[in-house]
Amino acid sequence: MADSASVNRWTPPHRNDERSIPELVEGFVNDDASAFTELVKRFQRNIYYLAYRILGNHLDADEVVQETFVRIYRRRKEIENVASFTSFLMRIATNFAIDLLRKRKGHGGLNEELDSLSGETQTELSRRVRTPSEMLDDKVTMQEIRKAMDKLAPRQQITILLHDVEGRSKAEVAAIMECTEATVRSNLHIARAKLKQILTKRLSV
Repeated sequence: MADSASVNRWTPPHRNDERSIPELVEGFVNDDASAFTELVKRFQRNIYYLAYRILGNHLDADEVVQETFVRIYRRRKEIENVASFTSFLMRIATNFAIDLLRKRKGHGGLNEELDSLSGETQTELSRRVRTPSEMLDDKVTMQEIRKAMDKLAPRQQITILLHDVEGRSKAEVAAIMECTEATVRSNLHIARAKLKQILTKRLSV
């Protein structure tokens, strides 16, 4: 079981002394059990990391890891391009995590994730929720940001996490979320606008 500190470190899935990801995926698609076992070893930590960021607790993150590999195994014949495997895998994990997020009543996973961020990352996140031309007042606290983030729709929350917290490109987010880059830009714009509106209202009270 990974601890809170370890989930903040992304582990590169490929090591030079082992078979490449495309080689493993090709074997997996062709029913090579050892290739599937190796893919699980390579990616389970990364999926756990992503799920923990979204859901904020270890039990749910473990469930996402297990269900993701069950689903990827069942859908292995759908993998036509081995180069797209990582996005395909992360998309399955993200979609299942979103489903869990939606089932919660007053979910608090994102709050726990934000609590675990370093001070530097918290500052960066508070900057990124602002529009380019306007900056929120320095009195904005992470507690206020957490409350505001809980008001966003799940896909908007995930988009903010993937793009602004994890630093993924719009193309990567689009591949994982299975949408266009235009949709990612739209979700980011709407989410940031909502955050700014909510935070500005809170500060003006």
